[in-house]
Amino acid sequence: MELDEKFRFLDHTADAMFQAFGRTLEEAFANAVLATVSLMWDPGKVEKRARRPVNVEGMDLEQILVRFLGEVVYLWETRGFLTAAAEDVCIDPSGDAFRLNAVFLGDDRPQRYEVFGDVKAVTYNEMKIERGRPASVQVVLDI
Repeated sequence: MELDEKFRFLDHTADAMFQAFGRTLEEAFANAVLATVSLMWDPGKVEKRARRPVNVEGMDLEQILVRFLGEVVYLWETRGFLTAAAEDVCIDPSGDAFRLNAVFLGDDRPQRYEVFGDVKAVTYNEMKIERGRPASVQVVLDI
């Protein structure tokens, strides 16, 4: 893995599978957002003119990752928000649940961009989360 590699797609029979990397788990989660949206639009071309706070909770890291990436799909489908990046990702494993807070940067004017794909759902299938330094996550998306 190169230090500047954010994510890579892996071969998968029917869906899309990727690994996302980061110096921290939070950075790997943010790069998983980039991998997810890159199946639908080019995040590098989307203006970062709007901010959307994201707050998810779950019983483990896998559940908050599914819910976190699910917010990308939800904001696209319900509000036409194209996510370009995730920042200020903070994972808090306090109490009986994990909490994740972050901010999505992007644009809510989809007519300005080429949308070339669709992510239907984030799955638990073949999910892996490595908490080391560097950290990585592996995710399968239903497309």
